[in-house]
Formats: sequence, structure tokens, C-alpha cells
Amino acid sequence: MPWRAVEPSNQPQTWSVTLKPTVCGEKDKDIETEGGNVAKGPSYRVPFRRRKEGRTDYKLRRRLILSGLPRLTIRGTLKNMVTQVIESKAAGDEVIASAHSGELKKTYGWQGACGNVPAAYLTGLLCGYRAAAKGVEKAVLDLGLQSPSRGARVFAALKGIVDAGVNVSHDEGVLPDEARIGGHHIADYAKNLSSNPEVYQRRFSAYLSRGLPPEQISEHFSSVKKKIISSFSS
Repeated sequence: MPWRAVEPSNQPQTWSVTLKPTVCGEKDKDIETEGGNVAKGPSYRVPFRRRKEGRTDYKLRRRLILSGLPRLTIRGTLKNMVTQVIESKAAGDEVIASAHSGELKKTYGWQGACGNVPAAYLTGLLCGYRAAAKGVEKAVLDLGLQSPSRGARVFAALKGIVDAGVNVSHDEGVLPDEARIGGHHIADYAKNLSSNPEVYQRRFSAYLSRGLPPEQISEHFSSVKKKIISSFSS
């Protein structure tokens, strides 16, 4: 409630204070936001739509744009990976190069899942070669609102882009090791399940339906990687 000071009494250096209640509906009322939080006063600023939806961190985006480098965006769903190299311009963002993990199946004969670590690396490798072919030498990593752990799929895609020749500043400790990138963990898991045929068939039905025994995914990964490299070396 607002309060106001009253004139001092006869005693020197002594003040008395009276409180005046505020009637509901007057000037100093609260503003209730969509999230249920209460913002007070005229200084409240409504956030941008994409920030309220949890889709864009504008402070981070501003720093990335001011770097003057193309942004490397890596996004993943449960079944796919998408990598893009984007240049910010006054008229809007311009995609310089991109790759989708679905292209691995259609163009390069990939028979494994499109959302795992090996597929993420191959998708990044493909995007990296496309970006390098268009003159991109350096980029800055843009993970958006993601908070990935060490060795995650996004860092496997980053490793692929770096191996293609695009310089992206990063910490080597966050990258997955070569065995995991090559799918050795998938092959080891399949070998452990081979003693239980029912569970083995259920877990790897998609691999088996495409004619790829999961124990051979490392060899298949190396074959598809060579196809991608050879398609840009000619």
C-alpha cells in the first residue's frame, strides 16, 4: 500500500507516518502475464513470441550474429538429425548449406537408424563438405536452447563438420570417441542381446528388415563415409 509522510510534531526530529489504503482498480494495479506471474508497473516489457514459446534465446543469438561468422545450427529429433550453416543478413537468415539424415538413406545407401550417433556424424560430414564447397572456412556453433551432455549426437555432428574442413571452435572433451561415432556400442549391444532372440528381433527389427545385421554397423558406417568423401573429391 502507498504511504505518505505527515508534518513533524512539536518534538524535534520526530516523524509520524500514516498509511493510506489503495482502492482496488486504481492506478497501481498489477499486470498478470500469460504464465501466471505478476509483473508490476509500466516498466514491464512483453517478451518476444519465440522467447515465450521457448524457441529462441535472443541474447545468445545477438552474440552469435555479432561474431560475424556463419552460424552452424544442429538440431535433432528422435528419428532424424538436421544440420545447417546459416548466414545472418538484414533481410533475414540465408541458409548456405544444409543436410538431413534422411539423405543418407536416399543417396548413400545408409541402412541404419537416422537419429543415432553414427548418423549424426555422417549428416555433419555431408553438411560440412557442402559448406566447404561454397567457401565456408569458419563457423560458430549455435545449439539454441539445447543443453547437451558430452558425447551427445549434436557433438557427433559437429565432429563430422570439423572433419570436412570447416573450422568451428569447440572443446575436444565434448566430442564422442571414434568407437562410438563408428557405432561400436550398437554392435556390442546387439551381440549381448543375441542370446535372447525374442528381444534381439524386437530391438533391431528395423535394421534386420533393411538387411543390415546390427553387429555389422561399424563396417557399414565406414562404407557410407567413404561414399560421402568420394562424392566431393571428384
